[in-house]
Amino acid sequence: MSERSPAPGGLELIQSLVNTLDVETGADALDTAQGRARFGLAEEDLPGARELRESLRVALLAHAGHPPHRPVTPLGELLSAAPLLVRVDAGDGSATLGAADEAPLPSRVAAAIARALVEDTWTRLKACEAADCLWAYYDRSPAGRGRWCSMQVCGARAKMRRYRAK
Repeated sequence: MSERSPAPGGLELIQSLVNTLDVETGADALDTAQGRARFGLAEEDLPGARELRESLRVALLAHAGHPPHRPVTPLGELLSAAPLLVRVDAGDGSATLGAADEAPLPSRVAAAIARALVEDTWTRLKACEAADCLWAYYDRSPAGRGRWCSMQVCGARAKMRRYRAK
C-alpha cells in the first residue's frame, strides 16, 4: 500500500511482518511458502506468527495514538519467553544484544525492539489509522506525528470523507 521507504535497522523485520496481511483485500503473504520462508516459518508456526503480527499491529497503532483494531494477546506476554543473547567482543569489550542464530521469530522481534529502544526509533514505527489499511510504516516526519501510511492514498481518503460529511 505505502510508497514510504522501509523502516531502519531491525524495525524492517517488524514492518515486513505486520505488512504480510493486506487488511483491505484479506491477502496474507504467510499463506504462501515463499512468505513463510521469508520469516523462517513452518506451517505449524503460523498461528503464533499471526498472533505476534496482530499484537505488533496493536503496539504500532498505539504509537500513532489509535485504539486497538481488535483484542489481542499483549505483546509483552508474547515476547516474555523470547530468548536474547548478549555477545561481548573479546577484542574491544563491546557488547551487542540480539537473537541467537536461527532464533524463532519472537526472539528476532524482541531483539529488533531492543535495538530500536536503544536507537530511540521504536515509537516511530506506526500503523496507519485507516481502518481498511492498518499498514505499518516508519514515521519520518520531523515532528513524528504521521497518521497515515500514505498521505496520497489513506490521508486523501480520510480528508475526502471528512469533506463529504460536512
